[in-house]
Amino acid sequence: MNILAVIPARGGSKGIPRKNLRLLNGKPLIYYSIKTALASQYSLDVYVSSEDDEILNTAIGFGAKIHKRDISIADDKSTLDPVIHACYSYAQAAENKTYDLIITMQPTSPLLKTASLDSAIEKMIADPALETVIAAKDDTHLSWRKEGERFLPNYEKRVNRQYLTPMFTETGGFFITRREIITPANRIGTNVELYLLGNGEEIDIDTYEDWNLCEYHLRRKHILFLVTGNSDVGLGHVYNTLLIANDILNHQVTFLVDSESQLAFEKIASKNYPVVMQQHADILDDIRSINPDLIINDRLDTDTAYISALKHLGLQVVNFEDLGDGAKEADLVINAIYPEKQILQNHFFGHDYFVLRDEFIYSRQKETIGDVRNILVTFGGVDPNNYTKKVIETIYDYCNANRITITVIAGFGYKEYDSLRAFTTIDVKENVTNISQYMLEADLIFTSAGRTTYEIASIGTPAIVMAQNEREMTHFFASSEFGFLNLGLGYKLTDEELYKNFIALVNATESRKYMSDLMKKTDLKSGRKTVNRLIQNLMESK
Repeated sequence: MNILAVIPARGGSKGIPRKNLRLLNGKPLIYYSIKTALASQYSLDVYVSSEDDEILNTAIGFGAKIHKRDISIADDKSTLDPVIHACYSYAQAAENKTYDLIITMQPTSPLLKTASLDSAIEKMIADPALETVIAAKDDTHLSWRKEGERFLPNYEKRVNRQYLTPMFTETGGFFITRREIITPANRIGTNVELYLLGNGEEIDIDTYEDWNLCEYHLRRKHILFLVTGNSDVGLGHVYNTLLIANDILNHQVTFLVDSESQLAFEKIASKNYPVVMQQHADILDDIRSINPDLIINDRLDTDTAYISALKHLGLQVVNFEDLGDGAKEADLVINAIYPEKQILQNHFFGHDYFVLRDEFIYSRQKETIGDVRNILVTFGGVDPNNYTKKVIETIYDYCNANRITITVIAGFGYKEYDSLRAFTTIDVKENVTNISQYMLEADLIFTSAGRTTYEIASIGTPAIVMAQNEREMTHFFASSEFGFLNLGLGYKLTDEELYKNFIALVNATESRKYMSDLMKKTDLKSGRKTVNRLIQNLMESK
């Protein structure tokens, strides 16, 4: 088919003066409709019709052909029918073609996608009886009209929106008609179909508010979080990325988890974020299908080949807790937990970059350190070595004899509840949403060497740390410098050693006060803002 796209662009717009040439996200408004039309798979002849020489010259620069509109049909009162017909007649002679379809595309719909335009064209081609297809949006609401001096409802009964008679409004995105229909006074046939747009494509710029909304959509990027979370590595990566995603309000967010991370998938889905499980043997194929602008990896170490492949796709790359060779190729690396031996540009490490949850940002701090009356045992998401049982077995009899309560807060992936049933006086909590309150009420905490140590330090409760694995042994924050009693690898720790250290700390009130003071000296509440600013700065740099 021969198809003509006409973009009417008058120079005398009044609502927003010189609207068609004003810069929208760095490009003249008219650029967007020209770009959309030229990208069509149907090889459209794209003409801009205007009485304004500046608009016409700009259109030529963006690849469009031009039609100098007669001034008689270029004022506020002129409808589009004679404008489109005049351009159609001109183009047909200039191109020596008989056009089958004529498309009106107003520049005030800059968010229209070529895929939507092509889909509407396809409808016209597939159904010869269809005479007109018009871009529209669902506008079903409880609406009113004015007759004389009275306002009257456009409905018979006040009901919820889904029960109203559907109403639709034209958007200006496209108006496709067959050549048999078009005249100086008409572009619409009798057999008409509406093509409904959404996700911003339906926005038609009439006001400055519309303009600002389009700016938002055009600047909005697609951020992909690639996360690992399972019984081996725990769910710390998941909680970290959920916090970051929660602070991203102006961009689209999607999560992708690898094929071994069913636990991560379930946790993210429970928070109502869009999350996808790896489908391809090579996860790069999943990333290609999602087609993000920026990828945030929180999945431990990466290699150079993987990061180079992401960069080859044109993606900006942010890595968390990455000590692999791939970290050197990333645009931004944030290691709040692991120290880095080399000083590298765009690498940030240390407690200044820890992402703290809201409940800890707004929680009170521990004020009084007295006798130990309440012990909290919490070993994170999955506790793979079941340190929970190890600790309780060691301290249970002493605590019962001295009327010390033991509270256990199990993580999302903990499965060893049966191993705790013999300890009848402990209080086991699952799916706790306010763990900060339990930390505040505790006098002593047992935990592993992961992210929980930062949360504990933000409150200031003395804590005994047992690392789950060799990697956790490199976590520099869980140390005496920051107020922790770190007993090393928990599975190498004998019950006698554990008990000895526990009793010594219980009986050393001044030592526990000093531990609390060291914790509270560290500012952990600013890190989240710092990390978000680093990511935002990276996105704005491109």
